[in-house]
Amino acid sequence: MKGSLSWVRLLLLLGTAIVATLVHPAGRFITLASTTSTQNSGLFDYLLPEFTRKTGIEVRVVAVGTGQAIELAESGDADVLLVHDRAGEMKFMSEGHGVSRREVMYNDYVIVGPGSDPAAVRGLNDAAQAFRRIADAAANFVSRGDDSGTNRQELRLWEAAGIDAKSASGSWYKEVGAGMGATLNTAVGLDAYTLTDRATWATFRNRGDLELLVEGDPRLFNQYAVIEINPVLHPAVKASDARLFAEWLVSREGQALIGAFTIDGQALFFPNATTPEN
Repeated sequence: MKGSLSWVRLLLLLGTAIVATLVHPAGRFITLASTTSTQNSGLFDYLLPEFTRKTGIEVRVVAVGTGQAIELAESGDADVLLVHDRAGEMKFMSEGHGVSRREVMYNDYVIVGPGSDPAAVRGLNDAAQAFRRIADAAANFVSRGDDSGTNRQELRLWEAAGIDAKSASGSWYKEVGAGMGATLNTAVGLDAYTLTDRATWATFRNRGDLELLVEGDPRLFNQYAVIEINPVLHPAVKASDARLFAEWLVSREGQALIGAFTIDGQALFFPNATTPEN
């Protein structure tokens, strides 16, 4: 597993470097390892040019699952992280890879599924109960299966439901090993349920018969945090520029921009900056 992830990391970085070379002249930049949800929502296209305009620092994004983003940072292949899995983030910090963690913004997860709703979960505000009904009905469920923050949260919900979903892998439980957009497309094709972050759902256009069915459970809360990488462990990290970026995200200006970002009048992320956790 570790070897395959290393190859994934290498290919991602090579691809990013090639695109950056073709599109951007050499200059002052940092590499941000982050999630597909922040990228696919359009937040970075809206937010990062403002930081570059203010500081002259370009932010080059590698958008992968949270697990892969953390692995990139653990190898010193990113200058800063913006991810959404507190347990994984705190482990990263405790192992000395990060020097500062600051909460930046939040949204939530939702459960979507076919309009026919064979598991009868529509309107529930208990995600674990919804997962139990999906399992009891053996209704198709598509999992990202990619160690992303969303995938990690999904597995916690199966655990809370008392269900070993992975034992059903290949039958009603489908693991695709892909990002949120591809997972939603698969769910459309299979008339399946899935767990998605609200930002990706709001910007997803190929919905087919899928509908938002379950929301409002406190366990669906989705917190994002920015982490600066430790330059003592990883000397190549651009620590001072990464700190400027982290501080800008939690500044009054950065928080106001995040709060003002909407799609079709709907806010997708809610700023809630905190002081650094070291």
